[in-house]
Amino acid sequence: MTLLRQLLAAAAIFACASGAVLAQDKELVVGSSATYRPFAFENPNKEIVGYDIDIIRAVAQKAGLKIKIVNTPWTGIFAALNNGDVDLIISGVTINDKRRQSYDFSAPYFEARQLIAVPTGSTAKGLKDLAGKKIAVVNASTGDDTASREFGKTNPDIRRFENTPTIISELANGGVDAAIGDNGVIAFRVQEHKNLKTVDDPSFPKEYFGIVVKQGNKALLDRINAGLAAVKADGSYAQIHRKWFLTDAPALPAK
Repeated sequence: MTLLRQLLAAAAIFACASGAVLAQDKELVVGSSATYRPFAFENPNKEIVGYDIDIIRAVAQKAGLKIKIVNTPWTGIFAALNNGDVDLIISGVTINDKRRQSYDFSAPYFEARQLIAVPTGSTAKGLKDLAGKKIAVVNASTGDDTASREFGKTNPDIRRFENTPTIISELANGGVDAAIGDNGVIAFRVQEHKNLKTVDDPSFPKEYFGIVVKQGNKALLDRINAGLAAVKADGSYAQIHRKWFLTDAPALPAK
């Protein structure tokens, strides 16, 4: 190898090493919709807090990642990832085959299922009992998918809103007859309204939330998964779950 080639090879190695350092030291932007109590919401000091936030901070610490949490509306959160405005998403995103076609997911960090909220005087025992009723869901959510499969996507009785607080408010104020959403949020919000109760339909399958990255970003996904595995192994996951939901954390699948 000539001296020129040796110098060029050394420069290439240095550039790669420097790039790796820069990539490792880069502050990653985490998108999370802070209207999703208790997963992510603003406290009185306007700080974003919640179960998702505690999880991603713990994962980042274990993985050696620097992160910045940015309040990102749910309606634009995937566009923000596609555009590079955020590097990853943690916002109660359900892992499903449709989303896997466009994005990559971490291993699960929360076991979820759908839950129905109705007025305390309702006789509904499950989803099928809501036929002909006005149902509030969060637009493009799993609750939306659940209602659409049962009653038809264009059914005018399905009312779509931007976030869970809005659908519970609509229900509490009599604007709709029922609301469907993720169990953690629905149960938490219903506690704030004495005129509401929850209905658990046993036909609803278990689902899982995952951390989302751009499809093909294996390097970042591997580090997130390593951090998540460490959080589960050292008991941090169990502590965070109990802090927010007052129950023991369920065992989660590896992927």
